[in-house]
Amino acid sequence: MNFGANLFYKYRRGWKALKMYLILAGPGIIVMIADNDAGGITTYAATGAKYGYHLLWFLILLGPIAYYVQEMTVRLGAVTKRGHAEAIFFAFGSFWGWFSLLDLILTDWLTLVTEFIGMTAAMSIFHIPGWVTVTVVSAIMGLMVLQGRYWTWEKIAILFCTVNLIYIPAAFMVHPSVGSVLKNSFIPHLPPGGFTNELFFLLMANIGTTIAPWMVFFQQSAVVDKGMREKDIGMGRLDTALGSLFTILIATFVIIVTGTVLRGMNIESAAQAAIELMKTNKYLGTFLAIGLFDAGFLGAICISLASSWAFGEVFGWAHSLNKNVKEAPWFYAFYFFAILSAGVVVLIPGAPLVLITLFVQVIAVTLLPAALVFLIILLNDETSMGKYKNTLWQNIINITIVIAIIVLSTAYGISTLFPNLFKGS
Repeated sequence: MNFGANLFYKYRRGWKALKMYLILAGPGIIVMIADNDAGGITTYAATGAKYGYHLLWFLILLGPIAYYVQEMTVRLGAVTKRGHAEAIFFAFGSFWGWFSLLDLILTDWLTLVTEFIGMTAAMSIFHIPGWVTVTVVSAIMGLMVLQGRYWTWEKIAILFCTVNLIYIPAAFMVHPSVGSVLKNSFIPHLPPGGFTNELFFLLMANIGTTIAPWMVFFQQSAVVDKGMREKDIGMGRLDTALGSLFTILIATFVIIVTGTVLRGMNIESAAQAAIELMKTNKYLGTFLAIGLFDAGFLGAICISLASSWAFGEVFGWAHSLNKNVKEAPWFYAFYFFAILSAGVVVLIPGAPLVLITLFVQVIAVTLLPAALVFLIILLNDETSMGKYKNTLWQNIINITIVIAIIVLSTAYGISTLFPNLFKGS
């Protein structure tokens, strides 16, 4: 009798915990899966095509790094009730606040352009004109925010996140060598040819697709807009951990697909990879194209909101999805200006889209180290964070991550400007 009662009690407690998680889930899952945006899918596709499974171990290492960075935003947002832009202004003053805001908005807008590039390229495979893609996507993004509730926007976003799982069946369809996948996933090594300039670029590109400035700003603002409190931090951490797991799994499956079918090919975009896959199996190519569109869409809805939230926080204007257009006119005005202007750029004949992508990488290098340093300093402020400030162990991990990213991202920025600086071995 006692055994049955205990079992029932554990069942009720487990069910209650699951319901609580489903209520609080969102920011972590969305930001992590949206991290696999159009540029990310292209990076993974190119990585698999060039090096097969050899860099799977490196990609898996990036999962915990992304978690530790984003977990700090959960605590900071839940405790201070401030978005990241507002927190920087409050703690560091107007100079660093404006530096972070302007850098973020420029980087986000340029990245938003690349998301539209990915979406239009994906739909062009199905012979859908670019202007149709831009128009329909902009309309959907508008409807998602105009419904007047953060909760509704979040659930729609999670629905699109599930579409990203389309890469999983695609990976099984190519029948990869399980032994080879496992070996390359858990044994660090350099691919054949050793360390070269091209390998360096792909390693840095994979880092850049795992931790981006907009992610820090987005998740902290989302935590605030969702209304998460200190008691919800545990569930927020779980949400972020699951999100980091899914983002690495999805990236791994993309590499498995291209590493199995397109090994040795020079892939410059995910759209090109999809077209090449269609020559082998039309379903594989179709899955990759659908995934590319979905990745661009997820990136676009999150990046545009990250900028709008930051814009409203700094100027002190209403900046919540729980407010309608009349209550937060500038928040929505900036949001629509960002998506419409980014979409129009993609439709300009002869627009320097490659140059824009290059510029995004260089600007992102400028913002990322600063955003991470600000984040760690804010998490060590006992006055505002109290018992939720960083522990010694968290500081050791996060400072190590920041130092590594500063060194590597700076080297990446330099090598982007001077591509012949790093010679192959």
